[in-house]
Amino acid sequence: MKTIMPSPDASLPEPVHDVFNDDWRAWIGQNLALGASPGGLLPTLVANNFHPGEAQREIDKANRSPYLQAARHLASRVAKRDWTLEVQHKTREMRARGNGIIERRHKLDRATFLNDYYSANRPVVISGMMDDWPALGWTDEQLARAFAGRAVEVQVNRNANPHYEAQADRHVTRMAFDAFMARVQEQGESNDIYMTAKNGGANASALHELWDGIVQIPEYLDGTNPANRGFFWIGPPGTITPTHHDLTNNFMAQITGRKRVHLVDGLQVANLYNHLHVYSEVDLENVDYDRFPRMRNVDILCHDLAPGELLFIPVGWWHRVRALDFSMTVTFTNFLFDNDFCSTYGTYQAV
Repeated sequence: MKTIMPSPDASLPEPVHDVFNDDWRAWIGQNLALGASPGGLLPTLVANNFHPGEAQREIDKANRSPYLQAARHLASRVAKRDWTLEVQHKTREMRARGNGIIERRHKLDRATFLNDYYSANRPVVISGMMDDWPALGWTDEQLARAFAGRAVEVQVNRNANPHYEAQADRHVTRMAFDAFMARVQEQGESNDIYMTAKNGGANASALHELWDGIVQIPEYLDGTNPANRGFFWIGPPGTITPTHHDLTNNFMAQITGRKRVHLVDGLQVANLYNHLHVYSEVDLENVDYDRFPRMRNVDILCHDLAPGELLFIPVGWWHRVRALDFSMTVTFTNFLFDNDFCSTYGTYQAV
């Protein structure tokens, strides 16, 4: 197996050292646990100003460690699970329809949706289920007038932070809704300002009339709990939700504007460079294959979600979303079917 060179999974610590620290020892251990040749690590260490003899002693020490043997055993178990997932993905592809394109259906009945998509963990675009929504066709001007003066929570200055999604709390601010909409209109295409699901709790009271234009689709959703109706996303063209997976099944219901959604089957998780919690640094729309070579093996689906369309995103499926126009979206998790997958997730954090 090749030495693991700088990558999101085993990136090089800060250069340049002549005394080993724990970061470099962790780099050696991770590469060896992943199957790298001990001799293959030496040139990289020497290139980072370590003495060849000292570098070799550290490699030999790590290679003899019982901790590393345990790590190799765990890596072998993970590799077996990755293989199993890949087998499942290949067999699922054999029966998938549409040659890798997200299937489109019109007015699916409940049983078909449950059996063919929800329980099968397959995405689908559904049309015709939002035809009775008063909200369809709402414009940014109408929204600004209707909620002028209401104080709302939004996220700002997102462009200054490459981890704006994982660190969304750092970007929270409050402003009048019409001021928010004015900034949205002034900025044009931008990812710098956005109202997302993470602002939903703070905005529930100020924007409660928005729900007058939304119909809880009774064929699929349980609309009996006002506290669990869904989440609004409002922003300019260019807003991005970076690559991640959710811990529940989700509906994306597009009200105004279009959004481009890239999707990857959750069974391909071994190739997604999951670096933290539910996030990946891979840009599914513009993959850097030099930095993320395993992505060459990944099938990426794409759909431009139009107003009036529902996109079902199955739990565990990786996705990236970019608004093509001024956009208003509602997402739902309140399905009539079992959607409790969070309780078994744990507190995973990749290194």
